Amino acid sequence: MADKRDYYEVLGVSKNADAAELKKAYRRLAMKHHPDRNEGDAKAEEKFKEAKEAHDVLSDAQKRAAYDQFGHAGVSNSAGGGGGQAGAGFGDIFDNVFGDIFGGGGARGGARVHRGADLRYNLELSLEDAVAGTTVKIRVPKMVGCKICKGTGAKKGSTPATCPTCAGHGQVRMQQGFFSVQQTCPQCRGQGKIISDPCKPCSGQGRIRDSKTISVKVPEGVDNGDRIRLSGEGEAGENNGPAGDLYVHISVKDHDIFVRDGTDLYCDVPVSFASVTLGGELEVPTLDGKVKLKIPAETQSGKLFRLRSKGVRSVRNSSKGDLLCRVVVETPVKLSSEQKDLLQQFEQSMQNDGNRHSPQASSWVSGVKNFFDSMTS
Repeated sequence: MADKRDYYEVLGVSKNADAAELKKAYRRLAMKHHPDRNEGDAKAEEKFKEAKEAHDVLSDAQKRAAYDQFGHAGVSNSAGGGGGQAGAGFGDIFDNVFGDIFGGGGARGGARVHRGADLRYNLELSLEDAVAGTTVKIRVPKMVGCKICKGTGAKKGSTPATCPTCAGHGQVRMQQGFFSVQQTCPQCRGQGKIISDPCKPCSGQGRIRDSKTISVKVPEGVDNGDRIRLSGEGEAGENNGPAGDLYVHISVKDHDIFVRDGTDLYCDVPVSFASVTLGGELEVPTLDGKVKLKIPAETQSGKLFRLRSKGVRSVRNSSKGDLLCRVVVETPVKLSSEQKDLLQQFEQSMQNDGNRHSPQASSWVSGVKNFFDSMTS
């Protein structure tokens, strides 16, 4: 036994490694050195057997204690030579290493448990509710555990029996030489149990279709595309497995006044020609109420005024956006003859002073002229 390597060294783990670390290390080595992946490579096969032997000893608490105290001599009957665990077939290896991936071995002694499906619910909110936060009650149709059989699927007073075909594994193995393949048991369909006397309300499924009213707390500042996860509010799992989650996806309705961009709000403020020319003060709406907005004289159409911290509070931190008010000069309509005459007189007086009252129009005309001159030159 002196030529045998230390089992911890074989697996590449410390002497304090727990069961999960041992299994992870063994799985890695088994995948790397498996004979099916290294056909004809005697060295790889030897390393595969060596890793198997090390894992068999260190994964058993009693054998590991004996090995830690006496070394290889302490486990010579269980880990050495061609007998015992070291000579186990590929079927055992498949169960120990890959059973949790393919479902094999996990059902030993009981029905296989499956987590319930996750659900999605689309929740439409007004802008006001999305910004301020709210609590909404929603009704969600889903599979829930049957209260009559308590999720077992068997009639009250009876219990499911172990499947005779797979002996409760939920899987059956077909072996051909060294290669072994597992597939779902055709009799119990992977459940590991047979229900001879099913529960009538759930037809032996252990779950029934129902709906549940759930209170959803919507945090302040949510926006389109945000989602709220409600753990355990999805569908019930099979065989009393854990329930899935419910994901509430947020959709915010368009608003009549405001347009949202992240934490900022935008709104158009129609202003008369006289107000933007002479200046004045306007009342503008915010989600917190009305505020005064001072319009300086000679304000141009399209000018943006920023009202600090009148936007939306971020759902991810305490920062708050702004409200940006865009001035839109409104052209008067349905003028009387007298009003039209006054407007024409005003326009005439403007023209008598040249272009000094319309600097933007003057620069625009000059730009257009230069553009056409460049095309003809």
